[in-house]
Amino acid sequence: MKKLYYEDCNLQMFSATVTGCEPEGQRWRVTLDQTAFYPEGGGQACDVGTLGEAKVLDVQEMGEEVCHFCDRPLPVGATVQGKIDWQRRFDLMQQHTGEHLLSGVIHRLFGYHNSGFHVGAEVMEVDFDGPIPTEMLAAIEEQANELVWADIPVSCTYPAPEELPKIAYRTKRELPWPVRIVDIPGGDTCACCGIHVARTGQVGLIKIISCVKFHAGVRLELVCGQRAYRYVSRIFEENRQISQQLSAPMTQTAQAVQKLNQSYAAEKYRTTGLQKHLFSAIAETYRGAGNVLHFQPELTGGAVRELADAIANQCGGVAAVCSGEDDNGYNICLVSRETSVRELGAAAMQALNGRGGGRDPAFQGTVKSTRLEVEKFFLTHKLWN
Repeated sequence: MKKLYYEDCNLQMFSATVTGCEPEGQRWRVTLDQTAFYPEGGGQACDVGTLGEAKVLDVQEMGEEVCHFCDRPLPVGATVQGKIDWQRRFDLMQQHTGEHLLSGVIHRLFGYHNSGFHVGAEVMEVDFDGPIPTEMLAAIEEQANELVWADIPVSCTYPAPEELPKIAYRTKRELPWPVRIVDIPGGDTCACCGIHVARTGQVGLIKIISCVKFHAGVRLELVCGQRAYRYVSRIFEENRQISQQLSAPMTQTAQAVQKLNQSYAAEKYRTTGLQKHLFSAIAETYRGAGNVLHFQPELTGGAVRELADAIANQCGGVAAVCSGEDDNGYNICLVSRETSVRELGAAAMQALNGRGGGRDPAFQGTVKSTRLEVEKFFLTHKLWN
């Protein structure tokens, strides 16, 4: 089989003769005498497109054959026109060449190898076998993009057996001849079976999205070319909306958010102080009251516990505090300085369709019941004031 995708990565349409067609599940496995469809391999997804009227859904290399998995059969011996989904192909080439440029920079700076590579639907993941300091990411990205802007030609060759040992190329393991070498002068020289753009300028832009620890090294998420443009455009639009909300220039949104957070923290501190005073006043109304059931609107789980603690310090019995609404249920906390609340709490959860737990002196949970049902339960258990 002639692999046209290696002869011309920019070939979008071609003619071929069908050499085989066999059913496989709901699809047909079609082979040709030549193809421009790149099969999945080396971390790069396969091409899709059409062969005549048939849709090519998947392409896999199986032994010496490139198998096209189609949605309908094609007659053996027929000549068909193949058409590559060029937008997808060009996107995948941009990602792959961009990965080579970035991996080349990291290899030169740190000596690390690319230990994993996958082009996903949204982002590309690239693993390296050593740590990369976060503060170095911007410089790495800039160096990779300088290679893009230099518009360097990308060559893909099969060096002769006597030439291969003389070439210093990046590889994770020793490879038997023949070895396909992808060379970007001044950028990267690497053994690779994938397909690439003709010149680095076609990569357009390389943008690192994240860097996280992965095994002994790191995993980078990045986007290149059209993906990078779309990603940066989304970030720009988000930042534009934030700048409008904060009435701050787009280049100063981080400072504006920091100032807002400081104001929020100060307001939260003030509100917490007021809440403590309110809880203290509520608790004082229950001094010596014995068992107490109290409903207080719009409290978080932590605040429910805090109010129950305050009431329990004054009432001399069990303090049950509830906050919520009939449609969404209630957060309930039981606190007592005088007796265990574990059995009462467990009974409440069972009767009120809830779940919770805790250790004395407190039991806390959430229930899917109405206020009337909660009141009825605690009235039955003589917990009412």
